[in-house]
Amino acid sequence: MDIEINLEPDLHPDEFAELAVAAEEYGVRAIWSSSYHQNWDPFLSLVPAIQKTSKILLGPLAISPFEMHPLKMANAVLTLNELSNGRAMIAVGAGGGVLGAMNYKCPQGNCHGLKPFRIIRAVREAVEILHLAAGKKFNLKYEGEIFTIPRPFMQGFTWAKSPPPKIYTCSTEPQMLRLGAQFADALQMSDVALPMLDEAMDNIKIGLERREAPAEDFRVGNFWAWHIKEDKEVSYKEARRELIYRGSLLPPYSLHHFLTEDEAQIVIDNWNSGANNEFIKAYISRSGEIKNVPETLVSTLISALCSAGDLNDIDRELERFEVFKKAGITDLVIRLFDEPMKGLKMIGERVLPTLQ
Repeated sequence: MDIEINLEPDLHPDEFAELAVAAEEYGVRAIWSSSYHQNWDPFLSLVPAIQKTSKILLGPLAISPFEMHPLKMANAVLTLNELSNGRAMIAVGAGGGVLGAMNYKCPQGNCHGLKPFRIIRAVREAVEILHLAAGKKFNLKYEGEIFTIPRPFMQGFTWAKSPPPKIYTCSTEPQMLRLGAQFADALQMSDVALPMLDEAMDNIKIGLERREAPAEDFRVGNFWAWHIKEDKEVSYKEARRELIYRGSLLPPYSLHHFLTEDEAQIVIDNWNSGANNEFIKAYISRSGEIKNVPETLVSTLISALCSAGDLNDIDRELERFEVFKKAGITDLVIRLFDEPMKGLKMIGERVLPTLQ
């Protein structure tokens, strides 16, 4: 199992490049920029890292076809791919914080250039458009159910000379897992914990069996939050602060894997709506203090959905990661938060040598 790294969106591109250089030296397979609504552009911020590295793969995570038209995704990722001599990748997702910030809505008959808001279909068509562009086959118009590109392309992206970039989907729920496995080059899941793993891999297998041709080196990644610090208290504060964004706490919720129905309702009631949005308060204030939710529930979620603790807990996390590896995860995408260089050093010295 290979290691990939995802970084905070507020890092200066020069700092991102320093981390990319160090990651490449450790043998990290890939590094992902984060696409948020108020931070550095996830494509442009990769350029300094591209210029200072030679092996590591680089790409933005994650881009929705409703925030950026797939044709412009193709322009951007193919440009990165040429600058990096074939090391670019892109992860296409349904949309999250950026669409929320845009207050994106697509009612029937009122979407400029689009048809109604159909997430699964839109991601599929985005992948198809990206593949057409990367394969230099875009000399005819594209007619999808969501996206249409009526203008023929006389050059057909023939300026793109490097090997094509890897096209990922961001897939965690069943339909998206089957979609990514059937149509993309790879997929990345988000916060898929051990109790969720078998079902996820079963859906990936279904998608792979539906492909028109067998996949070549199909990659299955799992995005995973890493909060391990020298100081355990600092680690758990960071883990509580970021807990709101762990996948099982996001609608449609998958808390039943870890909590009873009543316990899950307490978490949902305090998540990000109503008067008691304690999880988002813990994030915005940077305090990590989650009020109105029993500490036992918070501890259960942290234990299940991320890696937290001190250096003595790394071996425990390695046991978890070995289960991921045996289940078929090819890439563990480690998300680093505060002091990312220290976190990368832990990964490079303690985690990566064990898993490869």
